[in-house]
Amino acid sequence: MSSWKGKQTTGAFIPPLRNPATGSANPAASLSSLWAYITPALDHIVKSSANNTAKAPAIDVDFYAGVHSACYNYITSQTETYNTSSRHDIPMSGMDLYDQIDRYFADAARELLLGAPQEDSNLIHYIIPCFNRYSVGAQSANRLLNYVNRHYVKRAVDEDKGWLTISDALEHVAKTAKLTDAREQLAKKLREKRADELRKWGDIEANPEALMEAEACAEAASPVDRIVHISALAHRRFRLEVIEPLLAVPKFKKKGTKKIPKSKGTGPPPGPKGRLARAVKELLESSEIEEEERTRLASELATMLRKVGVRPDHPLRKKLSKNPISA
Repeated sequence: MSSWKGKQTTGAFIPPLRNPATGSANPAASLSSLWAYITPALDHIVKSSANNTAKAPAIDVDFYAGVHSACYNYITSQTETYNTSSRHDIPMSGMDLYDQIDRYFADAARELLLGAPQEDSNLIHYIIPCFNRYSVGAQSANRLLNYVNRHYVKRAVDEDKGWLTISDALEHVAKTAKLTDAREQLAKKLREKRADELRKWGDIEANPEALMEAEACAEAASPVDRIVHISALAHRRFRLEVIEPLLAVPKFKKKGTKKIPKSKGTGPPPGPKGRLARAVKELLESSEIEEEERTRLASELATMLRKVGVRPDHPLRKKLSKNPISA
């Protein structure tokens, strides 16, 4: 995937990945056997050399059903142990598989960062198609591993481990609650807090799709200890492993420290910028790129930052939203 560059939306057809022969082995016997069974499917969906940024490569129907059944059988067996045990140190069923999926996307995202070009001028042309390809792979993996979402993620959210917890909303409730408030009124204030957070990510009143998209962005923006759907998990890892390192401002060593140039006129001095900020500045000010292409790149970059959970008040998101070509 590190060779992608430019506006690539289609590629050579890649046939569906067939179900591997497992013999008499049971893929659901252990996490290691389950992961060995799932990994080829994830690699095909997420890491294959296809440059189609609109649709991830498919897997054979039998393989698809096999992955679903293996996840179901593995988590079901864990659930029985979890529900019947009196021990408190047994993890929730599905947690180990979820953590393994998280590590997989972290590794996949880091591979993309390692493939990034050294020249700032080429960075945006590289990162946008990379993200688009990675994102369609994440959405395909989300469907493939839907039983993990339905069982583990839903249960974790019900146990207050999701992107927005009760403790996150307590400050809002404390400021607005009255001693005379009934349970229903407190629940309403919690819903108001959730709606306020989601409005930061989109027009949630527009339609159900907009609400779902806003929640996916909010999930991607959450800390790593919050349990989120697999597609949001993948987008969160892209933010943590790719975007945040590219946004990081370089640190100068004490010895031979470069002086920050003084400001000409009023305003703060122009401090050092991260690679992505420099690339955006170069894009927006470039006279060598046609306006239509600059508009497309700026718009897609703004969409990417939103999807991976870069918050609306981040300077780069504000810069892209204020720029007329990215409206």
